Amino acid sequence: MFCDRKILIATKHRKEDAIGPILSSSFNLACYTLPGLDTDALGTFTGEIERKSDPLSTARAKCAMAAERTGADLVLASEGSFGPHPELYFIPANDEILVLQDKLNDIEIIARKLSTETNFSGGPVQSEEELLSFAEKARFPSHALIIRPDAKAAEHIIKGITDHETLIRAFRETMLAHGRAHIETDMRAMFNPTRMKVIARAAQKLAEKMMSCCPRCSTPGFSITGALPGLPCSLCGTPTRSPLAYIRKCEKCGFTEEEKFPNSKTTEDPGYCDQCNP
Repeated sequence: MFCDRKILIATKHRKEDAIGPILSSSFNLACYTLPGLDTDALGTFTGEIERKSDPLSTARAKCAMAAERTGADLVLASEGSFGPHPELYFIPANDEILVLQDKLNDIEIIARKLSTETNFSGGPVQSEEELLSFAEKARFPSHALIIRPDAKAAEHIIKGITDHETLIRAFRETMLAHGRAHIETDMRAMFNPTRMKVIARAAQKLAEKMMSCCPRCSTPGFSITGALPGLPCSLCGTPTRSPLAYIRKCEKCGFTEEEKFPNSKTTEDPGYCDQCNP
């Protein structure tokens, strides 16, 4: 269904560098982009343009924007977000969502990768020593930085800083003009190699979903949509909260299937049992 077709990757920030090789090697897809496509119109990380929708809706809007301008029948877009990990609250996380829309076959496939591998951070700096200390921790200069007067400033933002001379100059100019400075990591994909790796992992998950077809209707995208808890404890036999089965579902025809004992585990360690380890 996908092999030997052309796919438009709706991006302004060179995400095709991470996504293209995976889709090309998996399906011989010819990946291309649309020059001048301004996905920043849907929101920017630095807040000059507020993102009004959730990440999934924003990725879908990028697909629609690209398809409307080109008439492409196979389109892919991604959207990333950054903040505290949903479970490990004090650790920052990168959440990447990829959306593939096949207009020819009326299919949408979504892949998500949540990762703690990110340099996402920021804060006020008052001296060049603090500035350079932050830069080192943020993996500068391979990862770009941003300087602005404060965390919420929507003007006087200097982005894409990738060398020490520009960094020092931007800091001094901002301090001179505003009496304060805020430094943060530039999370745009082409300025953040660590984020690019997470996008590539999301693309790999997408490729796996594209290869997984529904047993009933053969539609691609047959994938895990939920889990049933209840894997028994190896010591006392009590059902635990660990998954006893994964639920796979076809979004096209609605067919569902249980995959018993995921990860080849038939029992759970007593350390995860509420009875043995309350």
